[in-house]
Amino acid sequence: MKKVMLTLAVVAFVASLASCNKICSCTTYVGGLSSTSEVDLETLNADKCSDVNTVVTVEGIKSGMECE
Repeated sequence: MKKVMLTLAVVAFVASLASCNKICSCTTYVGGLSSTSEVDLETLNADKCSDVNTVVTVEGIKSGMECE
């Protein structure tokens, strides 16, 4: 009986982790200026934070978004 309860507890714990929203810390670069914000992965339709990285450097000036 203890094994069944332990198994159910582990399954419930894993399910609760899977249902949590993942928040990424993102830095947006526009014309060399930057700002940092927190973004929900569901809003971006992405599985992980690095999926939304779009930073491009042209002549030493960064543009795009970089998330961790």
